[in-house]
Amino acid sequence: MLDHVFTDAISALRDAFESAFLERQAFEEHFQSDVLSGDLTWETSYGLPGEGEPPRVAAHITFEWPAWSQAAYRHWYLEEILERRPAIEIEIVLRVQQLTEPADSEVIYSTIPAMSPLIGDDRLERAGMTAEVAHPDPADDPPNLGEARSEHAIEITYEGLYELAEATVADGTNSLLDEHFGALGGWIASTLVKLGDLSLDFLPDLE
Repeated sequence: MLDHVFTDAISALRDAFESAFLERQAFEEHFQSDVLSGDLTWETSYGLPGEGEPPRVAAHITFEWPAWSQAAYRHWYLEEILERRPAIEIEIVLRVQQLTEPADSEVIYSTIPAMSPLIGDDRLERAGMTAEVAHPDPADDPPNLGEARSEHAIEITYEGLYELAEATVADGTNSLLDEHFGALGGWIASTLVKLGDLSLDFLPDLE
């Protein structure tokens, strides 16, 4: 792993999720670079232990390191002066899938908080809920056409910025990053448990 504050933040989040006993969905992790804008993006997914593949409830996390944050960080690295605080743009999507019918939005909203725990100086804010429905293609399995059922899913999105103070940028031990992201793992785990405990009807496991 590169010696960079962005990758240090990724490591801190991974440690927080492992401490909360969340399971990483290995094939859902990506690290990408936009060659035009210079932005870096890291995406990963975690689920509750024992949920199987794919899990019925999962969290999809996206970290984005914009080019302007890299410029601010590089200026501090060379000049040791932090004129503008670099920031990581964070998006967390909580997904409940494999549902037999649409979920009641009022029940979902009453179950999950409007904001995340404090991450550094700020919190992630709930940005809304999206409902999804997938209809099976009857051409895929004509004999079971009468048994084919639509699959429903919902996604609740949280968004926000994590601004890095000079003390965090200069901390070579990453203890501040561990402290700031530590509460995020437990919060996501408990929220996924609450969503999974709702009286929702799920499709049977493919196995």
